[in-house]
Amino acid sequence: MMMNADKITEHMPVVGSDGEHLGTVDHVDGQRIKLTKSDPMSGGVHHYINLDMVQSVDTAVRLSLPAAQARMEWVSEGV
Repeated sequence: MMMNADKITEHMPVVGSDGEHLGTVDHVDGQRIKLTKSDPMSGGVHHYINLDMVQSVDTAVRLSLPAAQARMEWVSEGV
């Protein structure tokens, strides 16, 4: 199910289905969410996750997969 990207706003936390923090939204870039590089989980690099990983959006972007799996699937800027 594709989520309405309009609900995703800058600086929202992104959490896995396990409740673990994955990152912080920088902005939505097409069909991907760009995560801030200033988040402690980022390692100082921008990462992108696909919108199709999003389960729901409320006070946070909640993914349909655990944070560890999302980290294996994210794309790092410049890679």
